[in-house]
Amino acid sequence: MRTVDVTCEKCGSVVRVTTGQTVHCSCGQPLSAPERREPATNTAALVADDVAAVEKLHRAFQSIKGELGKIIVGQQKVLEELLVAIFARGHCLLVGVPGLAKTLMIHTLADSLNLSFNRIQFTPDLMPSDITGTEVIQEDKTTGQRHFKFLRGAIFSNVILADEINRTPPKTQAALLEAMQEHQVTVGGERHRVTEPFFVLATQNPIEQEGTYPLPEAQLDRFMFNIFVDYPDEEEEFEIVRTTTAMHQPRVDKVLSAKDILELQEIVRKVPVADHVIRYAMKFTRLTRKEKGEVPDFIKNYVSWGAGPRASQYLVLGAKARAVLYGRYYANCEDIRAVAGPVLRHRIITNFNAEAEGIKPDDIVAKLTAMIPVDESEAASGKLPKIFKSGQAS
Repeated sequence: MRTVDVTCEKCGSVVRVTTGQTVHCSCGQPLSAPERREPATNTAALVADDVAAVEKLHRAFQSIKGELGKIIVGQQKVLEELLVAIFARGHCLLVGVPGLAKTLMIHTLADSLNLSFNRIQFTPDLMPSDITGTEVIQEDKTTGQRHFKFLRGAIFSNVILADEINRTPPKTQAALLEAMQEHQVTVGGERHRVTEPFFVLATQNPIEQEGTYPLPEAQLDRFMFNIFVDYPDEEEEFEIVRTTTAMHQPRVDKVLSAKDILELQEIVRKVPVADHVIRYAMKFTRLTRKEKGEVPDFIKNYVSWGAGPRASQYLVLGAKARAVLYGRYYANCEDIRAVAGPVLRHRIITNFNAEAEGIKPDDIVAKLTAMIPVDESEAASGKLPKIFKSGQAS
């Protein structure tokens, strides 16, 4: 006999239930815990299923790009980074000037993945209960008794667009923390699970800083990726103007379902990563910490604070997800390099010297990418500080 947490489908409350027994939620809904199933022992069948799932996700990636291409012109790198974060169970912060279709891209992506979508427009007067939900007193007309009923907030959806997240005070920004990390909301001492799969995609305007509340580093670290949305090139902008000023409104077909995404997220976790690839990812984060050991001179000159261990975790998870999107069954160093920018961009804190010389975190990441060797032969040539030469894996 064991006890598990069961989420009530009627009111969203989480109730602890013993397997084989049935209890009733506070709303009257009967709840029961399923018996534990023995794990499958057919390893060959599991491997075959995993390979088929990788191929399915690769095909879905191509289909999703095609569906979004009906509405979104260009921004292929942004789309790829969004999908990598989604299948790695991460959250994203999109930074770009107004008018670059950030909101439209997220909404269209949710439609193509067949996921529910809610948009929260962050304003200075937005309260935490506006996001998480609140309890109201409700009277039972048959018995005359009163009880609290939880009314769900906008956060109970698969895809949450936190639009202009830096325009609301820290108290309201912090309301997202528990949901982002624990995938639950606690109101009145009761835990309410959010709808799975769950992603927070927040946007920020980098131009206007007056009347804004910059996200603290602790909350920035909760976002797996910081994605930079840039201006389109000339031909892309021509196509945007031509298609959006015409009568035709294309429709997006649904490529995957919520169940498919949850299964594919499990496959991403199973992707093998060699030890030397993990060490390669660690070099990106450890070389940004100027207080710890030997680091390059440009780190000492331009960096105040470096990235923490969560950055290393996200580098490896992002590399796994990217490998699967491209139809590979393993992650390599090229995948690490591809996700290094969005993972480290908001985790490297530059100092006044960097600001005075126009050095951005992306410039720091580019320098690290150029200097960190992929194999031992490069390390032996003196390209890497001695602190890592002894830890190279073959």
